[in-house]
Amino acid sequence: MADSDDTPRGSFFDALRSRGRTVDTEIGSTLPCGLRVATAYSWRLLVVAAAIGVGIWLVIQLKLLVIPLLIAVLITALLWPAFSFLLRHRVPRWAAIVISVVATVAVITGLLWLAVWQITLEWPSVQARTVEAVEGLRQYLISGPLHLTEQQIDEFLAQIWEIIEQQASLLWSGALAIGTTVGHVITGALLALFILLCLLADGGGIWRWTVRLFPRAARPAADGAGRAGWTTVVNYARTQLLVATIDAVGIGLGAFLLGVPLAIPVAVLVFLGAFVPIVGAVVTGAIAVFLALVYNGWWIALWMLVVVLGVQQLEGHVLQPLLMGSAVKVHPLAVVLVVAGGAMIAGIPGALFAVPLAAFVNVVAVYLSNRGWEPGAQPEVADLIWSTVPRERKRAR
Repeated sequence: MADSDDTPRGSFFDALRSRGRTVDTEIGSTLPCGLRVATAYSWRLLVVAAAIGVGIWLVIQLKLLVIPLLIAVLITALLWPAFSFLLRHRVPRWAAIVISVVATVAVITGLLWLAVWQITLEWPSVQARTVEAVEGLRQYLISGPLHLTEQQIDEFLAQIWEIIEQQASLLWSGALAIGTTVGHVITGALLALFILLCLLADGGGIWRWTVRLFPRAARPAADGAGRAGWTTVVNYARTQLLVATIDAVGIGLGAFLLGVPLAIPVAVLVFLGAFVPIVGAVVTGAIAVFLALVYNGWWIALWMLVVVLGVQQLEGHVLQPLLMGSAVKVHPLAVVLVVAGGAMIAGIPGALFAVPLAAFVNVVAVYLSNRGWEPGAQPEVADLIWSTVPRERKRAR
């Protein structure tokens, strides 16, 4: 049936939509400016939070692949300075890979063997001294000025043990725990080793293939941001290795001079634990103080505590701000927060990877926000880009 006038059929609906937009504009004009800005930010933040949540969920589902990948990337960053040194001195790539990997495995295996060997020799004595120290403390609490009863002491010890079990369960059974079986651990180790060899053998080719997945217009930005982030991760690994060595030498030497047994295993544990920020230092320092307490008494334990706190203060107020701060461009407060958040979300793996991931994200965000791939980038961003350029291209320039 024909319309009664010459007005087009769609004009009625267009008028309704126009009227709706007019009403929305009128309502929006009556809202305070702060509310409009807060609303605009809110829905965008909700979208970002949802995307991050989906990403974390995918990582949890693929944890048996993600954790070996991150371990391989971190080990590659640790080996990269020595590996690059060998390549610059005309060592064939396959030989540089063998030398780097075998030397690293040999060093770690040797340190662990030395620590386990000495702990095995001293373990019966440690057990006996621990039982003796606990019994002496119990008698002091009963007959000393506190006059506690055995029931009160047992209840107090039970509460402490329950807290320790809860915290240990929180760390070990995090959302990203490596696995609950030996098979998972072995599979993850083999996968990490394979990824490590692939990254050392053809990391450049893998990255170029990854960059080609982006739209052509976005490839310069993606390539520059990835290279800047990788440089930061390498700097983090190199600086963390130096900090771990200083911590191990300081605490191990202090234990040796104070006559605390198992000084070498303590130094090895401090070195390995330093790669887990905050958590590793506290745990390994507590072990050193505990050994001093059960073997050497209160005064030596107090001096051991002074040594541990002194080394940690040196790390926290000198090494971390000067070395790590300049290497990863992350404030110490941010380091503490991301480590705590990583441990809450993912247990020990979260604490281990929190700082390098935060450093990578921070540098990539700064690079992209400053459009660092363009010729007019800010000086600090340009320096960061130029530090990733191979030496051959620098000479050509």
